[in-house]
Amino acid sequence: MAGNGVGHKAARPWRVGAATAGAILVLGGCVSGADGGAARPNPSTSSRAATASGAASASASASSSTDDTTSSTPFEADPAQVPRTRRRAEALAEAVALEPEAWGAGFRARQPAASTPGTVAVLDEQCRWERRTLPGSVLASLSRYGELPGTAGKGGIRVTAAVTVHATVLDADEQLATTLEEPLRCREQQVRSDEWISGLMSNATPYGQGNNTYADDQVVELGSYVDGDGKQTYYSYVTRLGTVALAVSVRGAKGYKNDELIQYASNANAAMLDRVEVELGGRA
Repeated sequence: MAGNGVGHKAARPWRVGAATAGAILVLGGCVSGADGGAARPNPSTSSRAATASGAASASASASSSTDDTTSSTPFEADPAQVPRTRRRAEALAEAVALEPEAWGAGFRARQPAASTPGTVAVLDEQCRWERRTLPGSVLASLSRYGELPGTAGKGGIRVTAAVTVHATVLDADEQLATTLEEPLRCREQQVRSDEWISGLMSNATPYGQGNNTYADDQVVELGSYVDGDGKQTYYSYVTRLGTVALAVSVRGAKGYKNDELIQYASNANAAMLDRVEVELGGRA
């Protein structure tokens, strides 16, 4: 994708990282499992937290600022550039979804390198992740899969960058709300037949709260990824800008500190946010 950096591009990774780190600290403060994983949330307490977060998000979106130079959104797209058809949405997803090599030096594509066209990832009723045909509310969805191979003393990191283009802002907002609440419904999530995410916890930061000055809403997830390499730290960020929802996830590995994993994820998230702004050509 061709594009020149928007004015705040250089500063954004720090801002994204600061907001994300703050959310992770909130989640990390709840870690108390005997196995070192994230403690499972109390359903009643977490439900109230999710409801309060949703209300705060709606309130933040509906409130008008006393400073008329401040918008209720960090970015106003050019309406003519917002995808209305599947073909345009697919082109946007292709342009925005981060390629494995763009995560940093040494990263490469995994196999398969990308998701099946015309499908979207869904957590089913049995708490298993699967890909289904796009519903009417989703115009396009693309996931790209990468890895940083292991070296002496370090294991291999696995990463995913995903873009989902919705038909309306309301549909995109619903994805964030669902992401926030999924750990309450599915405390263990099956990714493949022999891979799981466990101890998952989530936290939402709507625009204008905390250090979120870059997205309409963001949900941060923290948990443990369990596979043939044992139990590793897992981070996932789902970020919304208008009708576009971005997701990045990182499965850690032996030899990596949490700060390093957070930096990979926040840099990837920032890069895709910038790509959305360039593609939608609005006012930042």
